[in-house]
Amino acid sequence: MKVGIIGAGLVGSTAAYSLALSGAAREIILIDRNERLAQAQAEDILHATPFSSTVRVRASGYNGLRGCSLVILSCGVAQQEGESRLELLNRNVEVFRSVIPEVLEFAPEAILLVVSNPVDIMTSVVSTLSGLPVGKVIGSGTILDTARFRTLIGEHLDIAPQSVHAYVLGEHGDSEVLAWSSVKIGGVPLYDFATQTERPIDEEIKLRIDNKVRRAAYLIIEGKGATYFGVGGGINRIARAIDKDEGAVLTLSNLKSPYGDLQGVSLSLPRVLGAEGIRRTIIPSLNPEEDKLLRTSAEILRDAAKDLLLFSER
Repeated sequence: MKVGIIGAGLVGSTAAYSLALSGAAREIILIDRNERLAQAQAEDILHATPFSSTVRVRASGYNGLRGCSLVILSCGVAQQEGESRLELLNRNVEVFRSVIPEVLEFAPEAILLVVSNPVDIMTSVVSTLSGLPVGKVIGSGTILDTARFRTLIGEHLDIAPQSVHAYVLGEHGDSEVLAWSSVKIGGVPLYDFATQTERPIDEEIKLRIDNKVRRAAYLIIEGKGATYFGVGGGINRIARAIDKDEGAVLTLSNLKSPYGDLQGVSLSLPRVLGAEGIRRTIIPSLNPEEDKLLRTSAEILRDAAKDLLLFSER
C-alpha cells in the first residue's frame, strides 16, 4: 500500500516511522510546506528500513500522492500547553482549506485519515471540503484513548492489554466516555474477572483510571511538549486494517451514526474498518448513564462545530 502523509512534524514523522518498521506500507510519501524538514525526516526514516522491512520513503510535492490508497492528514498547528483540542479549531480550518483540494487532485480515490486536533471537528471539516463518501473520511478519534484505557486496566489486573476489550467513545477530548459497563477480559465481564483474580475494581480505582485516560494528553504535553508515540502507533494500526482489509473494530471518528440524534456529528464509535474505509458502525452496549454522557459529548461537539456554518459559506 502506498501512503501519503501531509505534515512531517512530530506526529507525521512518527507515523511514518511506525509504518516503515511494521511494513504496513510499501511506499511512504512525506509532504510538508517545510520541504527541508520533509526531506530530512524521509531520509532519516529510510535509513532505519534495513533493520525492519523493505519500504520506500521519500519527500515530495502533492503530485507524489498519485496512487496512494491512504492519505494521513497530520498538518496544522500543534496543541499548546493548557489549550483544549476544541480551541484549535479556528487555527486549523484554514490550513485544511488549502490542503484538501491539492490532495484530491492527485489522490481522489484515497481514504483520508484525519489526525490533526481537534480531530472530531477536523474530520467534519474534511468531510465537508472533500465531498467524499462518508466512510472514506476517518478521524483517528479515540483510538489512542481506548489504548490508554485498555493499558491501565491491564496494568491493574496484571494482564496483557491485548486481552482487554474496552472502548472510549464520543469526543477525543474532555467529554469522552469510558464505557466501563461493557468491558470484558477474554470474554469475561470486567468485575467478575477482577474478583476471580483478587484484583477488585472499586470506585476509587475507576476514578484514578478515568483521570489518567482523560488527562493523559495534558500531562504528556506538560512534560515534553507534544504527544506522538501513542498516536503514531494508533495510525499504524488503522493503516494495517486498511492494507489487509481486516474488518477490524476500532474506535474511530466519523460522521455516520446509528443514532438518529447523533447524525451530522463526527465522534468515535466502534467502526468496522477495511480496504474501502469504514464498512459499518456498531452500537455499543452502554448503561443509561454512559448513554447520557455520550449524547452530552455529541452536543459539546455539535456546539463547537457551529462555526462550520460560517466556514461552509466562504
